[in-house]
Amino acid sequence: MNLLIDHLRHICGDAHVLTHDDPSTDLSAWELDWRKRIRGRALAVVRPGNTAEVAAVVKACAAAGAAIVPQGGNTGLVVGGVPDNTGTQIVLSLGRMHAVRAIDPANLTITVEAGCVLQNLQAAAEAAGFLFPLSLGAEGSCTIGGNLGTNAGGTQVLRYGNTRELCLGLEVVTAQGDIWHGLSGLRKDNTGYDLRNLMIGSEGTLGVITAATMKLYPQPAAQLTAWAAVPSMQAAVELLGLAQQRLGPGLTGFEVMGQFALSLVDTHYPQLRVPLWQETPWCVLLENSDSENEAHARSQFEALLEAALNAGCVSDAVVAENLTQARGLWHIRESITLAQADEGLNIKHDISIPVSRIPDFVAETDALLAHHIPGVRMVDFGHLGDGNLHYNVQAPQGADGNAFLRDYEDQVNTLVFDQVKRFDGSISAEHGVGELKVGKLPLYKDPTALAMMRAVKQALDPQNIMNPGRVLGSEE
Repeated sequence: MNLLIDHLRHICGDAHVLTHDDPSTDLSAWELDWRKRIRGRALAVVRPGNTAEVAAVVKACAAAGAAIVPQGGNTGLVVGGVPDNTGTQIVLSLGRMHAVRAIDPANLTITVEAGCVLQNLQAAAEAAGFLFPLSLGAEGSCTIGGNLGTNAGGTQVLRYGNTRELCLGLEVVTAQGDIWHGLSGLRKDNTGYDLRNLMIGSEGTLGVITAATMKLYPQPAAQLTAWAAVPSMQAAVELLGLAQQRLGPGLTGFEVMGQFALSLVDTHYPQLRVPLWQETPWCVLLENSDSENEAHARSQFEALLEAALNAGCVSDAVVAENLTQARGLWHIRESITLAQADEGLNIKHDISIPVSRIPDFVAETDALLAHHIPGVRMVDFGHLGDGNLHYNVQAPQGADGNAFLRDYEDQVNTLVFDQVKRFDGSISAEHGVGELKVGKLPLYKDPTALAMMRAVKQALDPQNIMNPGRVLGSEE
């Protein structure tokens, strides 16, 4: 492999090929997954500076039979972007490729490189007078390449869709090192198979996304945020229906948060001052983006909340008076994951269920978990508007987190995933499959769909060098 390392250094420069041979080099940023549960060992971390270098790196690795793990901001939650522990895989980090290549105001598109941090993409769109609506907790460090690789969702899916719906074109380096120039900003192109959507969500197992053309939207004239206490999950679903009816496409966010999830934020971040959580089992965060003006948006919101109070699906509510208050409310929602980590190790689930069935799913599954693990604590929150719950399981008070994971993780996952299947849901809504769920996928995915996926993998990556062992596992 020394010849391969020398070749990679020739392609990218010595400073951009990092190995363990130098004792002063710390590769933790690329080898340790975001949840700090798994650390791999790379043969090298390679940081190309442009698409031509990516293509040359992939060709060199294909010739040497070396596996490649594409990596963006390394913020994934399913261990899909770090190397295994063999010390034979190349981590291909796109962090140096972060340029905004072009903005087309008339076509409402922005073309960026895969290593562009999501927050920087948002800022570039805003500076040009537009909105790029993808928003999620890791936006300060995740990259658009990683967002596309996992088809990330976030808080605005209800109005704008997942990353897939926001993408019009891709530039991709194939497993053979060829470049697919597909950055067209066309909204209509019916000339064969949809290769763009095939690559999105493939978690780096079919090729390396190096750039993308994304949709832009006009900035809303006003954006208001409300926080509502609701007496039950069924009431939250009823509030969602009312909001969709009264706000229409103006409803851009609808997040549900359980009382225990909010209690963790209150415990670990008391300065955030979580409203209403002690008075109700659930709270909902709503966002209304209005194309007219703030007065119109506020009157719509007030009318909605009045109707919801009269219908009994809201017991109390507050509307943010300014942008600072709105950001504060969203910050509470985004702090749930951090507060849960501060509380200790936990078992995470990123599931989707038809919205109409979520109340029954939560009631039944909560009861089953409480029966099998007395004292278990449920951290339920997520994007109710699109049926995506982060259905997380915290160890009983005072229990050792490591022991809890060791003794109960497989049992909990099986119980939750069986329930997800019974309710016609998916075991991964937006985080992907990665390595953590690869063993479970055959139990919950249609076998014909899996066979088709394996055929695609074999056709596009016959050497199985692109992120092997992820999504489809060892049967690829």
